[in-house]
Amino acid sequence: MENLVFLDIALVVIASTILGWLSLLTRQPIIIAYIAAGVLLGPWGLKLVTEIEFINETSNIGITLLLFLAGLSLHPSRLLELFTKTFSLTLLTGGLFALVTGMIIHTFFGASVTEAVITGVAMMFSSTILVVKLMPTITLHQKHMGAVAIAILIMQDIFAVLAITFINGGSSASVTGWITSILIGVLLAVAAILAERYIIRKIIMQVQRYNELLNLVALAWCFTLALLAEQIGMSHEIGAFIAGVSLAGGPLSNYLAENLKFFRDFFLVLFFFTLGAKLDFALMEKIVWPALLLSAVLLVLKPLVYWISFTITRETTKFSREMGFRLGQNSEFSLIIAVLAADSLLIRAEYSQLIQLVAIVTMTISSYILVFLFPTPLGTSKPLKID
Repeated sequence: MENLVFLDIALVVIASTILGWLSLLTRQPIIIAYIAAGVLLGPWGLKLVTEIEFINETSNIGITLLLFLAGLSLHPSRLLELFTKTFSLTLLTGGLFALVTGMIIHTFFGASVTEAVITGVAMMFSSTILVVKLMPTITLHQKHMGAVAIAILIMQDIFAVLAITFINGGSSASVTGWITSILIGVLLAVAAILAERYIIRKIIMQVQRYNELLNLVALAWCFTLALLAEQIGMSHEIGAFIAGVSLAGGPLSNYLAENLKFFRDFFLVLFFFTLGAKLDFALMEKIVWPALLLSAVLLVLKPLVYWISFTITRETTKFSREMGFRLGQNSEFSLIIAVLAADSLLIRAEYSQLIQLVAIVTMTISSYILVFLFPTPLGTSKPLKID
């Protein structure tokens, strides 16, 4: 297996590099190149990459680092303030997306009530990876838009964890278990902030002259809290985010964020590759039209609803419009919900694939919209290429 894994990783890197280069020459979003590489080399393409599940598990490190680095930009007091402001907006908008898409899939495509509910819930969330990846670093770390976006995405992640808990548990006991996990999560956040101030910060100051050891200390802290969060019933992404937030008040938070960006980006390439590789084209004929319809509805509904919602909360028209489009796609969490629900026999395989295809289509089209209309690190023209 070792030789197969080495070969697969090498092929992923080579194919992603070549297609990424071609995407820049043709002014296409680079994320699409990584998904295309997965389709090309995966089970429905040339079948050159075989260890898809291993690469998929490895790619989760990218999501963990993504949330960790996002947390590094938010001071705990600022984050709490933003959560207070965005809780109602996140809950109401997500509920609307779930209701509309659930009704469509139940009314027009014969889904059962359970399948409609799960499909609707999967459509509630926006992509943390895409939003953070395509937001200029200066906006993400230093501006109001970045802070609000992260607050909404983390709130959505918490709701997604609730949905996943219900799918895995399926009983009223899971409600009590989830609430208990949240309370323990709050205690974990408080303990993390205290540990950072009195222990981790001192270690960081002691090793700050040794760049590789400094990076290792930050990564060890990230993975420690990610593992602890998973043990108490939350996701490792939220644990990593707590680790980042606890370091945000430290003197080297910006330096650490810059140093670790390469690691994050490499693992995210693997994530988008597996997204393309895991598409099941055998089911495509059954689900392609429902998927396209739902994708079209969401690509119009999400930006419009967020635009109106932010305007109601007295944000500027420019801010509201841009945030609407930045949050206007489906989340990687929908992929997890789709797989778990199918494994638990709550939905049929075609509806699981439907959810996954909608996620890919909305992420793809949303990335085109963002890189052509708004500032991003992957902008297709000089005025829009901002990091």
